[in-house]
Amino acid sequence: MTLHTPLRQLADNVAMVYRRWKRQLLFAAAAVFVVTVVILSARLAPPRSPPIDSKDGARYEPSLNLPASSIPPASKTRTCPTVPPQPAIVPDSQGRFDWRTVPAQHPVDSYASLPTEQLSSLPLVQHVFRKEPAKAREQRTARQQAVKEAFKRCWDSYRDLAWMKDELAPISGGSKNTFGGWGVTLVDSLDTLWIMNMKDEFAEAVDAAVGIDFGPRGSDDVNMFETIIRYLGGFIAAYDVSDCKDARLLQKAIEVGDLAYASFDTPNRMPVTRWNPQKAVSGQQQLPAESGIIAEMASASVEFTRLSQLTGEMHYFDAISRVSNIMDEQQGRTKLPGMWPIGVNVRAPDLTSGGQFSLGAMSDSAYEYLPKMYQLLGGAGEAGQQYRRMYEYAMGTVIDYSLFRPMVEDKADVLLTSSVGADGRRDSSGQHLVCFAGGMLGLGGRMTENDTHVATGRPLTDGCIWTYEHAPLGIMPEVFSMYACPNLSECEYTGETGSSPFSHINDARYILRPEAIESVFYMYRITGDPTYQDKAWAMFEAIENSTSTQYGNAAIRDMTKSPPDLDDSMESFWMAETLKYFYLIFSEPGTISLDEWVFNTEAHPFRVPRP
Repeated sequence: MTLHTPLRQLADNVAMVYRRWKRQLLFAAAAVFVVTVVILSARLAPPRSPPIDSKDGARYEPSLNLPASSIPPASKTRTCPTVPPQPAIVPDSQGRFDWRTVPAQHPVDSYASLPTEQLSSLPLVQHVFRKEPAKAREQRTARQQAVKEAFKRCWDSYRDLAWMKDELAPISGGSKNTFGGWGVTLVDSLDTLWIMNMKDEFAEAVDAAVGIDFGPRGSDDVNMFETIIRYLGGFIAAYDVSDCKDARLLQKAIEVGDLAYASFDTPNRMPVTRWNPQKAVSGQQQLPAESGIIAEMASASVEFTRLSQLTGEMHYFDAISRVSNIMDEQQGRTKLPGMWPIGVNVRAPDLTSGGQFSLGAMSDSAYEYLPKMYQLLGGAGEAGQQYRRMYEYAMGTVIDYSLFRPMVEDKADVLLTSSVGADGRRDSSGQHLVCFAGGMLGLGGRMTENDTHVATGRPLTDGCIWTYEHAPLGIMPEVFSMYACPNLSECEYTGETGSSPFSHINDARYILRPEAIESVFYMYRITGDPTYQDKAWAMFEAIENSTSTQYGNAAIRDMTKSPPDLDDSMESFWMAETLKYFYLIFSEPGTISLDEWVFNTEAHPFRVPRP
């Protein structure tokens, strides 16, 4: 007892002091905590971005005062897998046709697997935006709402007049089946519905879409490129954007993925891009095309990789790895080393014999997917580095050979990219479809820390904007030619004052394409330059004014006529891509951040896995 008396007295004294000074002690502890947090925050905060000059000469400073939507996903509750599930997800066909039951004629002994190395710490893509002034927010949200209303008009008409069909006919109010008859507009629009916060419509659309049967029917060949980017991409993105909570969407992605995988069942495991499901079921051999095109051969990588990440099934990733390995092996042996020709022999496979090179039609997504695969794989392993290597090699050739500066009256600092022959000579043609290239170089430049690529992507994007602004109706034609400067530097204008900027318009249609606004969206998110939002709004108003119908929006037959003649056509990419990019450029920067999402070539956003 006497041994513990001093300790008891000490404890009593401490308790008395605490009761007397309790409030002061709590205030002091709180102050120490606040000071510690401030010091640590200052040390750990990312460096402040320098002021940036906008294209109208104004200077704007980025800020770290971000909206809640800009918080990195690592700090949010996540339900999507960060590593491929093991054991792999078991498909549930719900009594529908199961493509895994079709015997393989050319089975694979072992599968290439997703990289297991730790994901690289990739550079940030997006600009760090300052806090938005109230007036700017009011204007932005009004523009966003106008885009949403245009989408809603189209969606309501599709729901009422063309439900479960591939496309709405926007003038007659009829419908048509153009891509397998599986309801491509329905599936293609799912993630747009979610992003635009049309959750009731999303739920109704999902209930309908999960009932689609992708089993063999009819005798027609199926365009597998379109099936993969629209249907498979649509289901994967709908699952990803809705936080991976509806397993039915993943099961539909598996169903379409297994359908697509069956088209790779060939002697060399290269895909049949015009594939017949009935022949596959009956055991008839189908071979890859001897006269194929590079885009269709090489544009399943993003979709199949994400499906392997979500399911743990490696056969999807293995299928596209075999294609990518052929591309890698032959990239330096083409007639324009670094680029692959438009026309390729998929059956051989031989990617070296063709003599026409372009980023445009029939080639585009083969190049677009290179930096996106690097990002989706987190730069990890040999596979990640393979895609980076192919991207850098390809873009070096693109920049050296395919770019030209159009000779324009106002001497605008803009670029376009054209076709190149085997002799390295380019023409001075342009395509609306190739307008994606500015955004690709911006994204790839950020991913690989190549400022030259970002700096090249910007005038390429500006070239498409300039063409919109100076074209009849304010809308860019499908294919055209322009007079070119001798090199990429400014040159004297030798044409007649006030004459058309086009030396020739080869195809005057506008089919509601997304590629121009796609790159404008990318450049806005990458640079933070607010003038891109103004340019986007002008583009949207021009398109809406010339294409709007009672039921939706219709393709233009000839953009040189005013008012234009319209086609009774509204492809699904109008709602899947064009209106989505218009909506997103007027959204808060954290909405589908380019640091967290990878878009497939149909503008379907896939989550970038993070540890």
